[in-house]
Amino acid sequence: MTQVLKARAGKITEEMEAVALYEQVDVEFIRKGVAEGRIVIPRNINRKPFKYCGIGDGMRVKVNALIGTSSNRDDMAMEARKLQAAQDAGCDSFMDLSTGSSIDAMRKQTLEMANVAVGCTTIYQAGQEAIEKYGSVVEMRTKDILDNIEKQAAEGMDFMAIHSAFNNSVLNVMQKTGRVTWVVSRGGAFITGWMLHNKKENPLYEHYDHILEILKAHDVTLSLGDAIRPGATADSLDGAQLQGLLVQGDLTRRAQAAGVQVMVEGPGHVPLNHVEATMKLQKRLCSNAPYFILGTLATDVAPGYDNITGAIGGAFAGSCGADFLCYLTPAEHLGLPLEEDVRTGVITTKMAAQIADVARGHKQAIARENEMARARVALDIDRQIKVALAPDKLTAAKEKCCGQHLCTACGQDCAVQEAARYFGIA
Repeated sequence: MTQVLKARAGKITEEMEAVALYEQVDVEFIRKGVAEGRIVIPRNINRKPFKYCGIGDGMRVKVNALIGTSSNRDDMAMEARKLQAAQDAGCDSFMDLSTGSSIDAMRKQTLEMANVAVGCTTIYQAGQEAIEKYGSVVEMRTKDILDNIEKQAAEGMDFMAIHSAFNNSVLNVMQKTGRVTWVVSRGGAFITGWMLHNKKENPLYEHYDHILEILKAHDVTLSLGDAIRPGATADSLDGAQLQGLLVQGDLTRRAQAAGVQVMVEGPGHVPLNHVEATMKLQKRLCSNAPYFILGTLATDVAPGYDNITGAIGGAFAGSCGADFLCYLTPAEHLGLPLEEDVRTGVITTKMAAQIADVARGHKQAIARENEMARARVALDIDRQIKVALAPDKLTAAKEKCCGQHLCTACGQDCAVQEAARYFGIA
């Protein structure tokens, strides 16, 4: 029985209890949220216990990291180091997006190493295997696609990005209206090429009910892949994106009715003046399912700093309702990330999540802000280190300053301390 069906039957699971404890909310709030589809707790029944996270209404905004081999860099040892770096930096989940020579081995390594939820994009392996077997992605067989979903679910994937919401209605709108960037999703590109070459409906849409049966059998959370997400701010909220969102809404309701946990993937490149409308549309059309956004990037013109543009967009999106932020690293649009890029991406996105949580009025996030402020007034370096999202720089500064007051801008005339003395609190 899935988390959803247990919740609807009034049952409290160990996953719900763990999330309630972490979020400091009543477990009944979690159970009700899962039952109604407003909260998901990704956890495959085939996995050993790990650090569970609740995603959605009333939860803290969560952060996802990406790892994976490719034909350009097929180094499993490096991916293991990247996974550990992201985990050490505090990510809430990973997605293994491997397309290298040993996808099965990478998945096994990731599942063994991870102490958080693990996801994947299922079409990647089916596409790579089609290239090896038949010479092209467009020669994928429907059975091969479905068999890959079954295999990855059975092996323990907690959530899966599946591009079922890209169908002929969406493709037709995009062909009529045009785009600056057309399709930037790799999975979306695989499906687009397959549909145009074979002149058929997307098999992930056509066989959606069968896919739900597979996911339900292993209690895999469905992440409705956003194959049509805008890859440039110029394409934000165009007809194709809106048509795709309508299809996502229908598929979300079908998944919820089937007892499958579901969250919805979203953009992408979004100018700040479109963010609030995008978040509200998703929540309205997709029955308040958790929103998993890929960014968002607030500008297209900052390669090398997309972790920052993504944090700006992500913070605003989170404040407007996004529940799950997929990180961006400084390597975005430049190349494959290294360990330090991964670490930077996680920390930057955690900052965006904290900013969003404060804006949403989350009590724990606000308490953390206040704790840092009090620690600064008290010149309590150790307390500041404990509260900081990324304590390494404070720790290094403490060592450099031999444990003295870190801020030296005012010298002996510390503004905070002077004022504190006047108010009798120093």
